[in-house]
Amino acid sequence: MSVAFAKEDSAEAASETVLPARPISDRANLVTEAGLAMLQAELASAQQALEAANLLEDINERRRQSAVPVRDARYFAERVRTAQLTPATASTDVVAFGHTVTFERDDGRTQTFRIVGEDEANPAQGSISYASPVAAVLLGKAIGDVVLLGPRELEILSIS
Repeated sequence: MSVAFAKEDSAEAASETVLPARPISDRANLVTEAGLAMLQAELASAQQALEAANLLEDINERRRQSAVPVRDARYFAERVRTAQLTPATASTDVVAFGHTVTFERDDGRTQTFRIVGEDEANPAQGSISYASPVAAVLLGKAIGDVVLLGPRELEILSIS
């Protein structure tokens, strides 16, 4: 619809209300139970924000306030729809999705990460995506294995 037929400040104001879609990974959407709960909570939050924005009387402000919630609701609805709940295997013989792995880098640093889905990953809080380079070289390996990550070596110390 042309801006000429809507009560808009300008074409620029109308364009502010349409945000590009959040990119969705082409990888399988593997999630832990906590990851699925997080996606569902984010979807509910976006839907609540959209409902609140829709209560605004000023159409321009309503559009501005609903732009982010609309984009986020679409993203999280798709991520919930495509989620593949993947519980961690009971065996800790080899590193797998959902496991926590501790490894030592060749510079002496020891790090511990839980391998989770892409949306759940937060390295600062101790979780990495299964698609990350570190997780990719660790998956399927056992305690004591040394793997290469570029020019660096990582030795797996524990799996839980």
